[in-house]
Amino acid sequence: MEKGGFILLDGYTLTPEQLVRLGQGGLKLGLTELAWKRVKAGRQVVDSVLDRGQTAYGINTGFGNFANVTISPENLAKLQENLIRSHAAGVGQPLSPERTRMLLALRANVLAKGHSGIRPETLQQFLDAFNLSCLPHVPCQGTVGASGDLAPLAHLALGLMGEGLMWDPADGQYKAAKDVLTAHGLCPIVLGAKEGLALINGTQLITALGAEAVVRAQRIAAQADVVACLTLEALKGSVRAFHPYIHAARPHSGQQQVAHRMRCLLHSSSHPSEISQSHRNCGRVQDSYTLRCIPQVHGVVHDTIEFVRNIIATEMNSGTDNPMVFCDEDPLHDEDPSFNGYGDATHHHEIADSEYFNTHSAAEGQGSGFIISGGNFHGEYPAKSLDYLAIAIHEISSISERRIERLVNPALSGLPAFLTPDGGLNSGFMIAHCTAAALVSENKGLCHPSSVDSLSTSAAKEDHVSMGGYAARKALQVVEHVETVVAIELLAACQALEFLRPLKTTVALEDLHSLVRTCVAEWSGDRYMAPDIEQAKRLLRENKVWDTVRQHLTAFAPVQLPHAPASAAEEGV
Repeated sequence: MEKGGFILLDGYTLTPEQLVRLGQGGLKLGLTELAWKRVKAGRQVVDSVLDRGQTAYGINTGFGNFANVTISPENLAKLQENLIRSHAAGVGQPLSPERTRMLLALRANVLAKGHSGIRPETLQQFLDAFNLSCLPHVPCQGTVGASGDLAPLAHLALGLMGEGLMWDPADGQYKAAKDVLTAHGLCPIVLGAKEGLALINGTQLITALGAEAVVRAQRIAAQADVVACLTLEALKGSVRAFHPYIHAARPHSGQQQVAHRMRCLLHSSSHPSEISQSHRNCGRVQDSYTLRCIPQVHGVVHDTIEFVRNIIATEMNSGTDNPMVFCDEDPLHDEDPSFNGYGDATHHHEIADSEYFNTHSAAEGQGSGFIISGGNFHGEYPAKSLDYLAIAIHEISSISERRIERLVNPALSGLPAFLTPDGGLNSGFMIAHCTAAALVSENKGLCHPSSVDSLSTSAAKEDHVSMGGYAARKALQVVEHVETVVAIELLAACQALEFLRPLKTTVALEDLHSLVRTCVAEWSGDRYMAPDIEQAKRLLRENKVWDTVRQHLTAFAPVQLPHAPASAAEEGV
């Protein structure tokens, strides 16, 4: 829920787009009233376990291979502090402030579900640190993605305890965490029973990075459809391959969506292209695959991104602790007639006493609920999905690089070699194409799935892991490379159009050409090219290519084809 500059977390409805916005700054965090009730109720269950002298994993036992060691009451706070200090063993470059904000916000969202057993006052300190951008130093390496992202989340908690380093929003420098907290009127968190475990047990690093990757992938994939249209025009390609009958015959959602977009942006009777009309009777039967098969190749990328987005969105709003705290009277289920209370014996009659801690006899129902050890911390879901994402979005750069080759190769384009006048004296796009080829080659290695690997850790107690942290970091690298390759294609296509003047393309694509020319001039000779690539990449990162053509994407009404089932009808964007 977004209200008055705040996003109010409830543990169930945070979206990837909202999380990315939280990372960018400008929005603050709070919790809904219902979420605060769940947090309070969950903590009462933990306190009831302690009051009754029961033994529960992570509350008054050691961790991992030390789970059978019972900890005395006077050492419970020390147990949690030691957990954070020992697990803060990450290495590598720190997460950027933006990604650290995302990590903080996402862990807060999980805590808002009430399954972690954290005290409300501790969670409030968590939110206060976010709202003031007091951001702990979190190294990006060290997680194997089961028992969650222990090392990075431990670094996050360590800073909030006033230990280690923290990013100071006053000057953007890392300093002693305690000093940064004090300078901004905050106190270090003092951990209570279970709270150290509550702050580190989950998949939030994988998922936060995954949310950014999927949002950026969604944007660049959609804009790649637009850029491909510009390239097709510059290469005098045919629009016949995008006829709705062809795509209704193979009715994959993404394929139909891309074909629809291309029909909206390319030549038609309602929005003609002089370039298209100039080669209408050229005699060419069909185009190369990189032009003719754009809907089929780009389409499966869109479908994969949507699949991954659903997994990431679910993971963002999932309880990933171990153990998990459940309350019999969960406010979320008050209106659900099928909800029979977590404490109903029919729900847990096979759970061993050593794993199940019933607190039903707590006075006046306070703390009524139970605690169960499970495996929701395992990162296999986001790890696998982000490996899929990397493989899928890479294909955008793969086919884009081949279109760049066609643009710069005079034997394929009929245009001046490397899109430059006075070739020989000028090299034009010769090395820009090499850059695209280099990034595509790097992507091939990065697309090897991390999640096919597993190494046993914690004395074989944690004997299968997801390697999701690397899957997430790789996915982001691949997305960034794709953004750069598509930026080079955009520049090359705009330059190619200059050699077809005075002919004009469609209004939508002329608008796109004009957008690019606001920040990157036509090449009349060689110049320093790297800044131009960065400018084009910025247009894509800021979604300006999409925004420029968005109004044109409703040019066609959905088409119902004769003798075709409703599911095969062409859908609008």
